[in-house]
Amino acid sequence: MADQKRTTKLNWEDLRFFTALAHHGSLSATARALRVNHATVSRRIAGLEAALGVSLFDRRADGYALTAEGRAILDEASPMAEAALAVLRRLDQGVTSGGLVRLTTTRVLADRFLVERLGEFHRRNPGIDLELLTESREFSLARREADIALRFGTPKDSALVACKLATVCSGFYGTPEWRDRVAAGGRPELVGFDADSGALPEAAWLGREFPDHRVVFRSNGWTAQAMAADAGFGVALLPCWLAATVSGLVRVPLGREPPAGALWMLIRPDLVKVPRVRAVADHLETLFEANWSLFTPGTA
Repeated sequence: MADQKRTTKLNWEDLRFFTALAHHGSLSATARALRVNHATVSRRIAGLEAALGVSLFDRRADGYALTAEGRAILDEASPMAEAALAVLRRLDQGVTSGGLVRLTTTRVLADRFLVERLGEFHRRNPGIDLELLTESREFSLARREADIALRFGTPKDSALVACKLATVCSGFYGTPEWRDRVAAGGRPELVGFDADSGALPEAAWLGREFPDHRVVFRSNGWTAQAMAADAGFGVALLPCWLAATVSGLVRVPLGREPPAGALWMLIRPDLVKVPRVRAVADHLETLFEANWSLFTPGTA
């Protein structure tokens, strides 16, 4: 009897989980992106591997790495994933002003500025639900992990629609005691970044301009640095808008300040005209315009 050719039945959902895990590299990150638990991701991958009869990933301590078979299948599955995203984008165009909008930004901007100012938007748009994503990794707009991103620095993805929301100035801040001590000729002690943050433009600038100054407190977070300065540790280089949220801080002139940066709003081109996304984007533009002088002191 001749061998019968077996056709493997594939579940598209399994392939969707597979492409997501290949992108994110860990069960936990994939689960967050797909809004499921990590056991579901693991089960989907195991089911796909069983259906195909191959191992798709090497399980390592630092995450999941594609095997040779996994890389070959990813090449075949990626166009399917892009096609599915294209269908979802087309459906988005017909959605009314209600629904969910996912906004991603840094935790410090969300916690110290943004959230408390979104109440008016909610009152005016009760049908729109907001999801604010503030994890340290950058959520991908292209993969629909977020709809709008607020990011500091120059936009890197030219495929996204970019709108400059604010010019972001920084300065040195500390307690009034530190201000008086420096004004009297005292040498300032600094609040700065930890060793792993050296690639940040602000950390690199501080290291170049004040290489011999003692750094008495280090952190990779702006909020912790602001709180340390307020507690009297020393003088911190902070965004002016953040320093303004801490009542005990005053400007401490040290003679040099870094060049101003920028805050940008990024949106996928296919979402620009979606009513619910447009409503959020318009509100953010108005919000930052009204608070322009907070980010750039001395301007109208």
